[in-house]
Amino acid sequence: MTTSRPNPRSPRGATARACAPRPAARSARAPAAVLVGGTLLLTVACSGGDDRTVAAESETAPTVAERPLAAQATASTPSASPTSDLTETDARNALITESDIEDQWNQVKDPRSWRDSLLVGQVDVAAFLNGKSDAEACQRLVDSLYDETLLGEPSGASALTGFQEGDSRLLYQVAAYRKSDLDDSMTWLKSLPDTCDQFTLTGSGSGQRTVQVVETSLPEEGDDRQGLTVTVKGTSGGDPVTLTLDVAAVRIGADAITVTNGGLDGADHDTTEAAVEQGTPRLEDVLAGRTPQPTPSGVE
Repeated sequence: MTTSRPNPRSPRGATARACAPRPAARSARAPAAVLVGGTLLLTVACSGGDDRTVAAESETAPTVAERPLAAQATASTPSASPTSDLTETDARNALITESDIEDQWNQVKDPRSWRDSLLVGQVDVAAFLNGKSDAEACQRLVDSLYDETLLGEPSGASALTGFQEGDSRLLYQVAAYRKSDLDDSMTWLKSLPDTCDQFTLTGSGSGQRTVQVVETSLPEEGDDRQGLTVTVKGTSGGDPVTLTLDVAAVRIGADAITVTNGGLDGADHDTTEAAVEQGTPRLEDVLAGRTPQPTPSGVE
């Protein structure tokens, strides 16, 4: 019987020779991409794959092998959302002061307590806002008023300050977020005049309250911005109550400022605009490594 031998000129013959034992030494000058690509092709060939499999692998192997390791990782894994370099000191330095909003505003010591108890005259505003809505997006808005989570939980540094003038309160925050989360929150804010133009809050001892949300304009500051006016009508202690709040958010990269301003006597939109106009450059300054300049007295 005559035993057939592989044709050394055929692809299978070449594969057989490639799978045979070879000396361990290789030229140190062989390009890394060639070595890696060749190893991959040999692995496929020696595992019994046919010519078509070898050809398919040869088209993709060099592309992957020539990428840096970091590029290979990001090719299969979604990249993390960019985050901010804002520090706690930066956030504090970017907060507005009484001179930024003028009028008779006075800074308060602990605005974080407003969400738990905010007594304005005889009305507990915190309790007045405590209720349930059937719409999840609208519930999120009510839950975040006078809170630090209007744009979601900050992912980094955050600083807060508050001011009062008569029956009005102004809450101002500077915070860092994951960029994708911040973009989603800005999209959510922009949707509220349509999705939550009017809805009802129920429960928590204040009966039914009617909430209206309308869009308002803001100065052209930052990379993106959204302004709202939220009006809540109901009763407290048997008396009719109307709470009106301006809500403003301005995004700069992965950082943002937020403002909640108003009270039982309405919302002063000029004050909201002043907070945005004076506060945005302060944040831009600290992000650029500069110290914000004091606001000159008499700024309107």
